[in-house]
Amino acid sequence: MSPTIPVTCGVPQGSVLGAILFVLYTADLQETITRHSLCPHLYADDIQIYGSCRPADIDKLQVKVSSCIDDVASWMRANRLQLNTAKTEVIWFATNRRQHQLPTSGLRVGNDVILPVRSVRDLGIYLDSDLSMRAHVTKTVSRCFVALRQLRSVRRSIPSDVFRSLIASLVLTRLDYGNATLAGISTGLVNRLQSVLNAAARSVVGLCRRDHISQALASLHWLKAPERIDFKLAMMVYRCLQNTSPVYLSRDIHRTADQPSRYQLRSASSTSLAIPRCRLSTIGDRAFAVAGAKIWNSLPLDVVTAPSLSTFRKRLKTAMFRRSYS
Repeated sequence: MSPTIPVTCGVPQGSVLGAILFVLYTADLQETITRHSLCPHLYADDIQIYGSCRPADIDKLQVKVSSCIDDVASWMRANRLQLNTAKTEVIWFATNRRQHQLPTSGLRVGNDVILPVRSVRDLGIYLDSDLSMRAHVTKTVSRCFVALRQLRSVRRSIPSDVFRSLIASLVLTRLDYGNATLAGISTGLVNRLQSVLNAAARSVVGLCRRDHISQALASLHWLKAPERIDFKLAMMVYRCLQNTSPVYLSRDIHRTADQPSRYQLRSASSTSLAIPRCRLSTIGDRAFAVAGAKIWNSLPLDVVTAPSLSTFRKRLKTAMFRRSYS
């Protein structure tokens, strides 16, 4: 179980001096957090501090996080920044079976006590305390249907190609945003995402609600919801292998051929990826290192050996399209 505490720095909007100071002293701030054996994620004006522990060590982790935040607040005051406790949130993550063990008491942040929440919004992605992604799917589906209802009101006033472009821009992009985090979610949540695609296809093609939708989706060259998630994961893995992705992602992706124990084996020339072992299949199998490697190993050889990103994207789309409508 681990807490995630996004801390907002008080850098005035449009302040060039404040932005420059934040960039120059990022290394010092990161060192301040890691000194407490915690992990930071630093953004333009927000900080995430997170750690993990066993259920028996929750109290120790709470004390450690509070002490770390005190040091962060001292660092901010020294650099003319302000800790914004009003926008600070605390969340504990655990499996569904351990939700009853999560603490309900508040965490001390400076002079305030912040009560834990059940879900947080991080860069547009809603995270539940049980990592089910139910809140994110619910918000995404709701907003997509709102956009569809608004577009239907102008359906007869614009050309069909313009209407299709609007659907792609206002609905499909929202549906695909951050969908790599949805790997391994329940079938019920995937079906809710697919319902958005079905409704969008019916609006574009002009079908009734009871008409069969698979042929319409295929004619639009739209991947189904599960394949759209796999497509995003495979794209991220390819970028990791090409060293064009963030380090915290690429360091978890390893080729089977690069393992020292494989040098003398037939698998030394394999293009497959090593799949890490995980203790909990309900959450561990959904990790990027595991889910991404499994998707990559399931792809045809001509896809994984693509020489460029554009070629890989085209071949991947073809492979996923066949998988969707085979």
